[in-house]
Amino acid sequence: MKRLADLNTMEERLDLMKETVKPFKQRGEIHDREGTFPFDNFNDLKDIGYPALTIPEKFGGLGISLCEMLKHQEIIAKADGSTALSIGWHMGITKHTGENESWDRKKFQAFADDVKETGALLNNAATEPATGSPTRGGKPQTTAKKSGNGWVITGRKTFTTMAPILSYAVVSASIENSDKVGNFLIRREREGVSVDETWDSTAMKASGSHDLVLENVHIGEDDLIGYLTPGKKAAAGWLLHIPACYLGIARAAQEYATIFASEYSPNSIQGTISELPNVKEKLGQMELRIMQSSSFLYSVAAKWDASSEMVRANMQPELGAVKVSVVNQAVEIVDLAMRVAGARSLSAKNPLQRYYRDVRAGIHNPPMDDMVISQLGGHALNRIK
Repeated sequence: MKRLADLNTMEERLDLMKETVKPFKQRGEIHDREGTFPFDNFNDLKDIGYPALTIPEKFGGLGISLCEMLKHQEIIAKADGSTALSIGWHMGITKHTGENESWDRKKFQAFADDVKETGALLNNAATEPATGSPTRGGKPQTTAKKSGNGWVITGRKTFTTMAPILSYAVVSASIENSDKVGNFLIRREREGVSVDETWDSTAMKASGSHDLVLENVHIGEDDLIGYLTPGKKAAAGWLLHIPACYLGIARAAQEYATIFASEYSPNSIQGTISELPNVKEKLGQMELRIMQSSSFLYSVAAKWDASSEMVRANMQPELGAVKVSVVNQAVEIVDLAMRVAGARSLSAKNPLQRYYRDVRAGIHNPPMDDMVISQLGGHALNRIK
C-alpha cells in the first residue's frame, strides 16, 4: 500500500488522498444516519500514514506546510465533514506543538514515534460544562493535585472530538493550592479515564465529540507539559483547519447542486434547469463564494508558511477573519445549493440536508464571530492612531 511520506511531491500526495477518501462519502451517510463513529475512515487514513504527515522533520516526519495540510483537510471534508474536522485537530496540534517545541523534546519525540508507528491520535480536551468555550477565559474546574512523583487529575471535559479513538488527550486543569492552570498529557489507557457517550448533536454527528471523564487519574510528573493563561491565545495558523473543513463541505454541496441542475429536466421546460436564468444565477453565486473563500484561505495560509515568528505573532486578525468569512460563506453556499435542488434537498436520503446540518457547526467552532469582529474593529482603529 502507498504511504504519503513515500511520495515526492504534494500533487502525488493529494492524488493519493483523493483516492483514499472515495469511500468516505457513502460511509458518511451511513454513520450520520446510524450515529456511529467512522473507525473505518480513520483506519484508511492511518494506512496511508496521514496522522504523521505534520510531524516536523526534526522529529522524523515530513513536516508538510500549512497550505498542504489545509488542502488535505479540504479533500477529506468534501467526502465527509465529521472525519475531516475530527482529524484536523490532531493534524494541527501535532504540527503546532512540534514546530514550536511546546513540550519537552523527549516527550514529543516519544509521541511522534507513536504516531508514526501506530497512527496514534491526539486532541485537546479543554471545554467544560461550567466554563464554556476556553477562548472566553473560564478557569477549568478539572483539578490537578500533586501526589508523590506525579499528579492526580479529576474532572470532566465536554466536546472531546474523536473521543472513541483518541490515544492521547491534552487536558487543561487547575493546579490545587496554586493560581496556575496546567496542560497535562494523558494517555487513553490510564486507569480512571473513560468516555461518556453524550454527543447528541444533529451536526457533525459522526465526530464522536463525547465527554472525557477523568476520575483520580494518576500520571507522571513529566506529564505536565506546560502552563496556560485562560482566555489568552496566541496567533495559531493551524486553526485554519476549521475553515478548510467547511470549505470542503461547501464544495460538496456545490458539486451536488451543479450536477443536479445539469441533469434535471422537468417536462415543463426544454433542456435542463441549468439553462434557467434564476438557477444559473445561484450557481454563479456559489462559484463566486467558493473562489473568494479559497483565495482568502490559501493566501493567508501561504503568508503564514512564508513568515517569521514576529510576523506570525501579528496575524491574529487575519486568521480570525478567514475563519469567520469562510464559514459564513460556506453556510450561504449550502443554502444556495438547497435552493437549486428544491424541496428534495430536505429528503433524509439527500446529502444536502447533512451538509446543511454539518456546515452550521462551524459557527460554533473557535474563534467566535463576535470576538473576531470586535478584534477587527480594534485593529482598524489602531491603524489610524
